[in-house]
Amino acid sequence: MSSTTTVITNIAALVTNDPSLGDGSPLGLIQDAAVVIDGDRIAWTGESSKAPATDNRVDAGGRAVIPGFVDSHSHLLFAGDRTQEFNARMSGRAYSAGGIRTTVAATRAATDEELERNLTHYLAEALRQGTTTLETKSGYGLTVEDEARALRIAARHTDEVTYLGAHIVSPDLADDPAGPAEYVALVTGEMLDACAPYARWIDVFCEKGAFDGDQARAVLTAGKAKGLHPRVHANQLSYGPGVRLAVELDAASADHCTHLTDADVDALANSSTVATLLPGAEFSTRAEWPDARRLLDAGATVALSTDCNPGSSFTSSVPFCIALAVRDMRMTPDEALWSATAGGAAALRRTDIGRLTPGAYADLALLDAPSHVHLAYRPGVPLVSRVWRRGVREA
Repeated sequence: MSSTTTVITNIAALVTNDPSLGDGSPLGLIQDAAVVIDGDRIAWTGESSKAPATDNRVDAGGRAVIPGFVDSHSHLLFAGDRTQEFNARMSGRAYSAGGIRTTVAATRAATDEELERNLTHYLAEALRQGTTTLETKSGYGLTVEDEARALRIAARHTDEVTYLGAHIVSPDLADDPAGPAEYVALVTGEMLDACAPYARWIDVFCEKGAFDGDQARAVLTAGKAKGLHPRVHANQLSYGPGVRLAVELDAASADHCTHLTDADVDALANSSTVATLLPGAEFSTRAEWPDARRLLDAGATVALSTDCNPGSSFTSSVPFCIALAVRDMRMTPDEALWSATAGGAAALRRTDIGRLTPGAYADLALLDAPSHVHLAYRPGVPLVSRVWRRGVREA
């Protein structure tokens, strides 16, 4: 071990997400546990009485420790808000993809400093609530310059950056009959060239009012040719080709997955594409809930994320989304926690986060509760009391 070792002991229940440990469940739950941090990695987990000697010692006081949340879907590069739209929607107006235009106008008008300040504010807010890995996207600029600057700013703060030039057709072209085709050419050409150096992923909103299946295929195929891996906004507002396109192109995730046919469910269950569910969006739009139970029973891998954005899901709280998933999407508390940690890691194709096993990053949260079940049992209560990210206590 190095000279910077810490043991957290007296843990009532430690969630490792390693079925070979503890109770043998997918959560790999160890009772009366301890975890050793060596530098930025987990060095050891086990029973508290067997913990090795370390330089530093933290007493968990009989509380639970879980992996840091992995939020694999957010939109944090924006300016302004859409309070009036939300207020109107809660009075009966349905959400549509066109609402994005309001944020596009505000984002284009913002300075780089304003965008970065907004991003870091919400990253810090999420961290305080236990999120130690967060993916975020562009998609509110929709010009070459504005998309590239959003990704350039994001890349300074997270490794999980997604190019979403294909969020909607740019308002500059939307009223032109040739506009959608012209915009797809821009997204797959000059804009892609400018954005690819800052991104790991490419995404597309495959939906009525945004991009159809052929357009989405063109966007994702062009991104793959540039070395970006696909993810897809799929089947959120209606049935469509998004999920099956995601599976066909080996996308890391198909996100939303609200309106699914049996063929869609089977495709996800027999692929490595993760179904990422975003209950904050359904909560904030009074839309139909995704059926997580159907996906899980079919054998699909499910992730839970916030979809934090100013229009349809303005929450950075993964614990809130866990409570929604348990209450309204028919997930068990164990399944919801796994999906918000290891599931999110799978949606980012990462094995070094979302679990507390030797060699993984030391990303973890101490709950002010004896069990992870309290995340759903006590909705709205700020249970995350301490957070370590890569071995450093952050909050």
